[in-house]
Amino acid sequence: MAEEEIQDMAETATVAETVTAAMLIIGNEILSGRTKDANLNHLACELTALGIRLMEVRVIPDIEAVIVDAVNDARRRYDYVFTTGGIGPTHDDITAECVAKAFGVPLIVNPVALKLLEEQVKKRGNVLNEARMRMAKTPEGASLIDNSHSVVPGFLMENVYVMAGVPRIMQAMFEGVKPSLRRGRRMLSRTVACNLPEGTIAEGLGAVQARFPDLEIGSYPSYQSKAGFNVAMVIRGVDEAQIAAAFAEISDLVISHGDTPVEPS
Repeated sequence: MAEEEIQDMAETATVAETVTAAMLIIGNEILSGRTKDANLNHLACELTALGIRLMEVRVIPDIEAVIVDAVNDARRRYDYVFTTGGIGPTHDDITAECVAKAFGVPLIVNPVALKLLEEQVKKRGNVLNEARMRMAKTPEGASLIDNSHSVVPGFLMENVYVMAGVPRIMQAMFEGVKPSLRRGRRMLSRTVACNLPEGTIAEGLGAVQARFPDLEIGSYPSYQSKAGFNVAMVIRGVDEAQIAAAFAEISDLVISHGDTPVEPS
């Protein structure tokens, strides 16, 4: 994406109450277990820091109909959709053509992407063959996402950001588009930890959640051989006062069951 385009979008970006996103991880290699996805955690952390709520993540195969349906469903339901994988030179890299079909536009050779590709191929002493030409194709009307790591760009089609699956390249692409993203209210969080079994505090914790419907209260149990059962209760939301009130109630709940609440640093 051009620097001036990012700047224009950033200047009009405003902080909204809620901004949502979905992520589509595309690739048979992820589903088979051959490749461990490293992009989800990075994207989730980055979006959370921007106040964008990642509402859904799907891992889908290299099947045209599945990709097209997933893109169309997600782009209609969320403010942003981020895809990773499937924009390389091989036969199973079909993300670009699937996104074109999702939007009902032709897949074309993007002249800017082609020029970048030609320069890269020449620099490396390779041949610009038909396979490599696949990486210069984007849906008609798409804008490019800069790739400072390996030159060949991703692309943006309305609210769908199509990025590489290789983590370092995906991260470079995301850094390029991050300034243009519309921010939401940042999610805040506090944690209450205790040495009680989860079942002991479950009923009381459910009651706290019912009193604070605008907060997300999660319970995460673990077991340690020396300390036995323990649980961390994480409170997330955008209202600091509500979080503080829920924190106090959960702390009182722990005390009522004979344990001492701890807030991890």
